[in-house]
Amino acid sequence: MAFELPPLPYPNNALEPYVSAKTLDFHHGKHHKAYVDALNKLIEGKPEEKQSLEEIIVATHHDDAKATLFNNAAQVWNHTFFWHCMTKGGGGDPQGEVKRAIDHDFGGYEKFAKEFKDAATTQFGSGWAWLVFDAGKLKVIKTANAVNPVAGGETALVTCDVWEHAYYLDYQNRRPDFVQAFLDHLINWEFVARNLEKARERHG
Repeated sequence: MAFELPPLPYPNNALEPYVSAKTLDFHHGKHHKAYVDALNKLIEGKPEEKQSLEEIIVATHHDDAKATLFNNAAQVWNHTFFWHCMTKGGGGDPQGEVKRAIDHDFGGYEKFAKEFKDAATTQFGSGWAWLVFDAGKLKVIKTANAVNPVAGGETALVTCDVWEHAYYLDYQNRRPDFVQAFLDHLINWEFVARNLEKARERHG
């Protein structure tokens, strides 16, 4: 069964001025779509056609012969997740269970934000910064290219895309400015809270 490009969860101008409609048109309509189209061609008529994205990612990670399949499947998953990580009027200090977890595991929002920004800005080349749930606690990781927490066995709570196509039209080479805007104005903490709740239920 072919995968489909999911619609954005908001209008393409909803995240302005921090992410422009033009960036979302290119990022979602061109880049994300290209990964979906490539993945469908790769799995056509093969056993992977009946698998979920997560199953394909886990099965092909570290398999050099299937690197192209892994990269496209993981990038479809990453982008689908990323759109939900942002919302109009988001960002800033979270509340509720997420705040308590961040305070407990990082020593406060400011320390979390610094660690997350450091991960995002020091990722060499293309990649992602993540807040994940792993072994009962929150931690920040960064991954190169298409690699994601699904491949590593952690549960993703939020991510920031630091491939250049995510920010170059709006920020040129100023990746730190984009990451700061993501932290201050875009993070969808309600989405993070739902992911944290599911992670805790899944891992007891």
